[in-house]
Amino acid sequence: MTDGLKLSAVDAEDLGVISAALQDSLVAVRDCAWFQDEKRFVLLLNRFRWEADPGVEAAYSRTHSALVFNEVTAVRHHDIPTAEPDRMLELLAVVLENDRSVLLRFSAGRAIRLEIGRLACHLGDVGEPWPTPWKPAHPVE
Repeated sequence: MTDGLKLSAVDAEDLGVISAALQDSLVAVRDCAWFQDEKRFVLLLNRFRWEADPGVEAAYSRTHSALVFNEVTAVRHHDIPTAEPDRMLELLAVVLENDRSVLLRFSAGRAIRLEIGRLACHLGDVGEPWPTPWKPAHPVE
């Protein structure tokens, strides 16, 4: 198994690095879970590996990753189709709004806001990466 990405965030700068690594990740609605008793929110993601060196590895690749937020006190959704567990969401950014909330921004105007006691976030790759012929792209507006 290759060494996967492992990152932690305790401030906005750290979270910005995680956000960049997660841009264009795909996540099924069913793979977003709040464990209220544990004060933990988890996303299981299909992450595009922006950091991969195309000269050394396959031109483009993806891997499975887990994003974990601890000390989560509340979760709010905006336009998340919770009745459609197989619906795929495209993660665009993870933003520390203030010292008490994190916003997960998805395409199509969807969002999840996490109310937090403090920022305690971890990202870790799980499993082996696989090649993909597609590199995410966004239209210029």
